[in-house]
Amino acid sequence: MQLLSSRKWRAAAAGAAALALILTGCAPGDSTFTYTPPAQVDGDLAEETVVPMQDAVNAAMAAAGASGAIVGVWVPWSGSWVAATGTQEPGGAELSTDMSFRIADVTRLMTCDVLYGLIDDGVVKADAKVPAYVSGVADMKDVTLLDLCNGTSGAGSSEDVVKSSWLNTPEREWSPLELASYGLGRARVPAHTTYRDSDAGYLLLGLALERASGMSASALIAKYVAGPLDLKNTSLPGRTAAPPSTGPVLNGHYSNPVEGGFDCAAPADITTLSASSGYTDSGAVSTITDLGRYAQAEAAQVLRSKKTPDRFAAPLPAYDGAPSWHQATGGAQIVGSMIGQHGWTPGYATAAYADPATGFTVVVVLNNSTTGGSIAGNLAWELAAIASKAPAASGQTVPEFGLPFTAEQFHQAIAERALPCVAPPAEEPAEEPEG
Repeated sequence: MQLLSSRKWRAAAAGAAALALILTGCAPGDSTFTYTPPAQVDGDLAEETVVPMQDAVNAAMAAAGASGAIVGVWVPWSGSWVAATGTQEPGGAELSTDMSFRIADVTRLMTCDVLYGLIDDGVVKADAKVPAYVSGVADMKDVTLLDLCNGTSGAGSSEDVVKSSWLNTPEREWSPLELASYGLGRARVPAHTTYRDSDAGYLLLGLALERASGMSASALIAKYVAGPLDLKNTSLPGRTAAPPSTGPVLNGHYSNPVEGGFDCAAPADITTLSASSGYTDSGAVSTITDLGRYAQAEAAQVLRSKKTPDRFAAPLPAYDGAPSWHQATGGAQIVGSMIGQHGWTPGYATAAYADPATGFTVVVVLNNSTTGGSIAGNLAWELAAIASKAPAASGQTVPEFGLPFTAEQFHQAIAERALPCVAPPAEEPAEEPEG
């Protein structure tokens, strides 16, 4: 895999520097919002750090059946690495770091930003019950809006039921309540006390916030997230099937199953899709530098205008048997000291994580969603483990920062999840007509 050309490296450096700008915009409410990100060394990470990270990206691409990846790593005390690796499809055009893509489950963080913005503005209360804003869910009379954000509603997930429909009819426009109903129809777990990965919960939360505010989910994310942070390439698109943006776009794919595995050599293109398939769970789009800036600000909770309720105060295990350093709440996965999210949406697997104290940030996207979101998440953590050991630049000091895992354990996890890529059976030649 080749790294960026010199022209693309200059564009990447400009994108990396953009993280260090002071962002001023219209904040929720009437006040003026100003955000100054942590100071960032203006320069590239050392080769000794970049080389193993590039090797990790190459391995993850192969495991995911992806032809391309875009990554951003910002180490405030050492430097940054923003790179596009691979091609749009096997044998296709090179990628660039300014391409837009679907950010999958990172959308959940933004939906919870809107909830907390509306709480801070006095529009809704955290303990408001879901049926007060969403019809047809009377059995959730004890479930709150905060439960939906925290993943403690008890509801299940819809994706296993509707995945084939997403892939086969990407232009279909979904009703959020219809989409959520497949998860709501599953057996529930006890509410309030157990975290459960539930796309249905974030779909319902989006509906509730729309009805409470009288604004569309797209307008709410623009007002409470993209606008204040000056994320010019970040939005929740409308329902009409379209590529992620009208500018440069990373093409998204999935690999079709064939006997013995998957056809990775000729993946199906699913770049054009209705964002209603993800809505407020996984429908938003962004670019690598926008998403890096967002992840850094999100981890530090700079969008909050009030201190209570404390969004990340009471995390729960991310899954049964999860290590103590992997928890979840507030729409986020909390991995060691890093806060973020990862997941998949048709065509893309995305992850974005940042450390609130230092601003250390890692963002990745792979352009094949066949293996789901785990490889993207594991790649982000592997890159974080490598980059966390980056030496301090001249005049800088390495902060007291460490992670409770190693790059090797996630490199191995990625290998174990590798897509079994096989060549499809050759077509038999047509028989010659007799005579």
